[in-house]
Amino acid sequence: MHNAALARLAAEHPRLAGWEYFRFDIAPSDLARALGLFWGLGFRGINLTVPHKVLAVGMVASVDAFARGAGAVNTLQRSDGGWSGFNTDGYGLAQAVREDLGLGLRGARVVVLGAGGAARGAAAECLRSGCAGLWIANRTPERALALVADLAPLAGAIAVHAVDPAAGPFPEGAIIVNATSAGLRAEDPAPARLAGFRRPAAVFDMVYNPPSTRLLDEARALGIPGAHGLGMLAHQGAKALEIWTGVPAAATSGTMRAAAAKALGYRAANGSD
Repeated sequence: MHNAALARLAAEHPRLAGWEYFRFDIAPSDLARALGLFWGLGFRGINLTVPHKVLAVGMVASVDAFARGAGAVNTLQRSDGGWSGFNTDGYGLAQAVREDLGLGLRGARVVVLGAGGAARGAAAECLRSGCAGLWIANRTPERALALVADLAPLAGAIAVHAVDPAAGPFPEGAIIVNATSAGLRAEDPAPARLAGFRRPAAVFDMVYNPPSTRLLDEARALGIPGAHGLGMLAHQGAKALEIWTGVPAAATSGTMRAAAAKALGYRAANGSD
């Protein structure tokens, strides 16, 4: 995805001609050492996925205000003193919800399923966008309550609730966002049963492979609009590339989404596939 965008950009920006994106599998216990090695080797930027997003916050030289409020970083940029941390997950979510569901987060009631690194970025973005209310639903109540407490500085007057994903209570007409890993495997149960919700406005599942999950299957059966996470993947990646290169995310997100869809064997690069 990133290499497809870089290949296209190289023709317009010769300074990017030698740039290349690599994938590494790093154990959590090796993360601190790996970050030091990558910086020493001259890497310009790093993306992090679970479980590294929360772990890395305390391992980098600086964290921007939004990522610090979220308590998670997924993008690192090289600086003279070490790594600077950012969170582009929230941007990716907002863009994908607008693009694939035709909805905005401002003024919306939002239920975020999960309390990990991805949920933190999503929740922080909902608050930054001016949502009407935010509900954090997690199977472990302590983690949900901890996230609510961490979000307090960002929330201001916006009410943030910790609820049980099996019992609620949930608001009517909410956007449901799955920020858990449930759905990555075919045998995974849904992170929540939509039948227990008061009629949602839409369901957004961050899982992008496979393109349909039990949560989205249930939404489809109930006639609730739904979208998988490919759009979020592309938009957050494009925003990371903007941080590293200065090229606006809007210039590369389409290329990145098409490349990801092709690699995954999707029939089309849209959220309804």
